[in-house]
Amino acid sequence: MPSELLTSREGSTLILTLSDPATRNTLSPQVYSAGVEALNVAESDDSIRAVIVRGDGEHFCAGGDLNRIIGLRKTGPQAQSESIALFHQLIESLRAFPKPTIAAVEGFAAGGGMSLALACDLLVAASDAKFVMSYGKVGLTPDGGGSWHVARMLPRPVALEMLWLAGPMKPERLHALGLVNRVTDKGQALAEALALADKLAAMAPNAVAGAKELVARAALSPLGEHLEAERRQFIVNLFHDNGDEGLKAFFEKRLPVFR
Repeated sequence: MPSELLTSREGSTLILTLSDPATRNTLSPQVYSAGVEALNVAESDDSIRAVIVRGDGEHFCAGGDLNRIIGLRKTGPQAQSESIALFHQLIESLRAFPKPTIAAVEGFAAGGGMSLALACDLLVAASDAKFVMSYGKVGLTPDGGGSWHVARMLPRPVALEMLWLAGPMKPERLHALGLVNRVTDKGQALAEALALADKLAAMAPNAVAGAKELVARAALSPLGEHLEAERRQFIVNLFHDNGDEGLKAFFEKRLPVFR
């Protein structure tokens, strides 16, 4: 039976759980489709302020199911191409989602599982987590934006070491390199991710979304274009009701109540 995606709520946070512990939560087309649908629904639900992606049990995600991949290889490239296209729809949905997304990683985040974690905005990892781009071990190359993310987030020699040698990297090293935001004790990644989500939920959602959009545009825009985008965002958020509330709360020396 292929893995599935479970959904649950913790306050204003939607939790998406990859579930197939027997295979360390390998990926499946069912997960891809359910993830895209869940994000589409969450985008229009104002009561949801953040999304956490996690794995069921002791691991985050072992990536693609190699047994399934072998089966698809026997049928020709089209079926595998269609499966990867579905995976990439999920990755693009995570990247384009206007609200914060947080990966809570325990145990292995391997292959496509690591690609999935990297597609989230923030990454929390337990101290025993192991990040590995395992494709090279089986003569394959990354999918799910794995190479795109490590090329932008890590120094070139580290990115190539990760892709070529395919050895596990500890969260402490990736934290020092800026890829992991928080390292927690074993079993505490979800709790820390929820704490981050609560902090973000207390902020003005329009400003949070605006900052995410600006960061996404920054790598693609010349400085002049980006300055113009910053100007537009600043004006929109200044004259939003939350801008009024934030400024009033500052001068009244109280916590703002954003909506």
